[in-house]
Amino acid sequence: MEVAIEPVRTYLLDLQDRICQALEALEPKARFLEEVWRYREEGGGRTRVIEGGELFEKGGVNFSHIGGAELPAAATERRPELSGCRFQALGVSLVIHPQNPYVPTSHANVRLFIAEKDGETIWWFGGGFDLTPYYPFWEDVVHWHRQALSACQPFGEEVYHRFKRWCDQYFFLHHRGETRGVGGLFFDDLNEWGFDRCFAFLRSVGDHYLPAYLPIVERRKDHPYGEREREFQAFRRGRYVEFNLLYDRGTRFGLQSGGRTESILMSMPPTARWSYSWRPEPGSKEAELWDYLKPRDWLKEAGVL
Repeated sequence: MEVAIEPVRTYLLDLQDRICQALEALEPKARFLEEVWRYREEGGGRTRVIEGGELFEKGGVNFSHIGGAELPAAATERRPELSGCRFQALGVSLVIHPQNPYVPTSHANVRLFIAEKDGETIWWFGGGFDLTPYYPFWEDVVHWHRQALSACQPFGEEVYHRFKRWCDQYFFLHHRGETRGVGGLFFDDLNEWGFDRCFAFLRSVGDHYLPAYLPIVERRKDHPYGEREREFQAFRRGRYVEFNLLYDRGTRFGLQSGGRTESILMSMPPTARWSYSWRPEPGSKEAELWDYLKPRDWLKEAGVL
């Protein structure tokens, strides 16, 4: 079938613009720097990174559209029938690491893959968004999942539950026995609804990122903090690094496909730390986080569902 790439590309570029503009409107000091690059085989991308801000210590909002003669292993390990396919991959991926430990880190990604082999075209959408707080607030987590629910509701009653569970399962540090954060949505290999409806779902997820994240940033950006909170933030950022390097398929796909290393690793926090056998003090603010690092039905607990 004919895959309508250009409308997807146009949407993704506009999404990158809208997200960068909204984040810059909150940041009093820094601005996104842009670098346009070419891929070694086909295509390229538009990397935008913000660093050293008063609100955002580091963040990246990247667009890429690349292609090649063969899908890398990260894309075919779950679908071996696609080995040897030519491919195109286009998407927007972002990670925002705020300065204030009371403002959560956030991640989002929306993408389209196309594989071609023996005259057959195979396509699928993927993406989602998830939240990683260091000092969590119940109302923030519920708000985040309300927006995730809102993104999914036009597409069926079970869609939120299905992709929420997938997010909990995917963003899980198996060697630590904990989730990376409080979840959100994750989906992949989505083509069961037909191209137009799947693309509409991709847009709904992408369009709900800012309504999900910005109110949390606004509520927490002026919360007072000290060196203790910054040290704990750096410790928890170490967990973020562990997930991205050990488990994240997007990171592995980018590196295996020979993509631009700096753009792929822009998701890394500016500082992180590891401590041997560190444990939070019982009853401390830091200890509260562990109640959030497990799959929970947040909206049911909040009486929303």
